[in-house]
Amino acid sequence: MTPLVAGLIGSHIQKTRLPGALKLLCEEAGIGFSFELMDTAELDSFDFNSTVDGLMLRGWTGVTITHPWKTHAAAYAGDRMRPEVKALGACNTLVFGPPLVGHNTDFTGFVSAWAWIMKGAAPGRVAMAGAGGVARALAGALKQLGAEDIAIWDIEAQRAQELASAFGSPVRAIALAEAPEAVRAANGLVNATAIGMEHSPGMAFDARLIGGQQWAFDAIYTPTNTEFLTCARAAGLQCLTGFDLFCHMAVGTFEAYTGVTADKRSALRTFDQLRPPA
Repeated sequence: MTPLVAGLIGSHIQKTRLPGALKLLCEEAGIGFSFELMDTAELDSFDFNSTVDGLMLRGWTGVTITHPWKTHAAAYAGDRMRPEVKALGACNTLVFGPPLVGHNTDFTGFVSAWAWIMKGAAPGRVAMAGAGGVARALAGALKQLGAEDIAIWDIEAQRAQELASAFGSPVRAIALAEAPEAVRAANGLVNATAIGMEHSPGMAFDARLIGGQQWAFDAIYTPTNTEFLTCARAAGLQCLTGFDLFCHMAVGTFEAYTGVTADKRSALRTFDQLRPPA
């Protein structure tokens, strides 16, 4: 079988577990594997389009994309995005083919993780901090899952407004000043910002407002137990971690790259060895 030759483009990605997850799945399937990190936080100059053009010329299978390049990847893919995720405006996996196809395994991964952990429960009313690339995938997934209301805010208000305009009801943009009211009224809280990562400690929510909601999700998975999720658990909320999303996303990414269907239950057990420190 053709080896999987891929990589990851993003900022502050040195601790990513994606290469390890894909390697485990490739070993199980008997597929050769090679993976390269391109940490744009360490590059003086970086051009997304010319870099991806070069990777295609090198014969790569494809490339995975994370913060802050997911909207760039969607623009690169254009009308070659998978139909079910084309409206998201964000792409985290480019499979070079030919033909080139853009995927969003954050979207499919969250839908899969929700079904796996939440057992089909309805999301209800959602308050989401952040309106970047991952927020687009999460908003689309929550809308598909039947959320009643998705209130989103961002320090760049225009981004939240653009996201809400792209998705329509039940997604709506709110001002930062309206966030406390949305949090109090929510059934679920979502952190789609980088706040809580090791290089950006803290939390996007006021801890005094957490309590009375039913569930919380943090897109960050290093560390797994962010300050936000620690606070949410202490308040009795059921939590989905960024590592939960990562595991389901990694399965979807492997399947997009290779066309091979993974045994999800076995893969999730195997991935536990990759769990970041708390």
